[in-house]
Amino acid sequence: MLASTPSVRRILELAILLLVSIEFPPSPSRTVSAHTADRRVSRVRIGVLGLFHSKQMTINAIAGHALLLNAGEDLTVLESTSGVTSATIQLSGSNVVANAGNRVFRSSELRVSGRDGEPVYFQLAVPNKIARRYQGVLEIKSVGSELVAIVTMDLETAVASVVAAESTSDAPIDAIKAQAVITRSYLISGRGRHLAFDFCDTTHCQFLREPPMPGTSVPRAVDATRGMVLAYNSHPFPAMYTRSCSGHTRTPAQVGLPSNNYPYYSTDCKYCLSHPSRWISRISLKDAASLRSSDEASRLRAARRLGWSTVPSSDFNSTKDGGQVLLRGMGFGHGIGLCQAGARAMAEDSASFREILSHYYPNTAVIDWSPDH
Repeated sequence: MLASTPSVRRILELAILLLVSIEFPPSPSRTVSAHTADRRVSRVRIGVLGLFHSKQMTINAIAGHALLLNAGEDLTVLESTSGVTSATIQLSGSNVVANAGNRVFRSSELRVSGRDGEPVYFQLAVPNKIARRYQGVLEIKSVGSELVAIVTMDLETAVASVVAAESTSDAPIDAIKAQAVITRSYLISGRGRHLAFDFCDTTHCQFLREPPMPGTSVPRAVDATRGMVLAYNSHPFPAMYTRSCSGHTRTPAQVGLPSNNYPYYSTDCKYCLSHPSRWISRISLKDAASLRSSDEASRLRAARRLGWSTVPSSDFNSTKDGGQVLLRGMGFGHGIGLCQAGARAMAEDSASFREILSHYYPNTAVIDWSPDH
């Protein structure tokens, strides 16, 4: 066929390139004031699947969606009608090599978007380990000895993806709304924890999975709170939250962490006072030597070595038990800010999302925010 000859194909590819040369605005400089930067966020750049430190990834087109794969000046389309729906990405020195069908592309960076450069649904996988769907524009680049994948997505898509990861399907709608507001607040004002992107997809920043299915409770809650953020002194702040507290939330100072631009308060949590989450764990004397109660930094170091379920919180007592140390603790997480278990109980008891936020974040207000302001 005429369209399959190299010269004609190259002309078509160049035409596509002209259509997709859309640049996303860069992240604001760190020298810009936090309040000014807050007002500019409409998209967020999230590093995904970084925990796997992968040298190989696969990209798959989802039925009904065409992916434009751009590697330098080379282009190809991944979709069912073309007969090529996936590409394998590998690290080769300082370059990224993409294999799609019988074509091979080599570049310092690879980009995947919709035909007009717009966000698109796609699946990204680390072979034999994990596969997730995303909605956005994907970049894959070589950093050191691994591939780094970054998804640029609309702010509200990011909010929904985080809230879906942090909520259960049976959670009351007002608990989900409260989660949506604080997630949006964090994404707007909490950047700066990574150099190459705004946030990662782990609990270091915000736990993020796939976008939720349309019509489910999470999209409804996100849409109902669209543009709403939690503010202190009229400024959004990166609101912290925890899975369950020990009956009262804690301040950063109580667990050895620095404060940000909101002075967290220790508030009673009625649900956790009545239904404390208790845990017991055993660790070696060596591991216990550097672990201290009410010290979140030492807990995180231990949890990274031993597993997150080994030391779920920094609220514990320790006793020697033979050649080991017995830990008896309460709560899950750092215990700061909103308690998700308590928020759920308040919502089940007819509290609104505003009442939930007011309880766990005293002296704050829910305000309307727009990146155009």
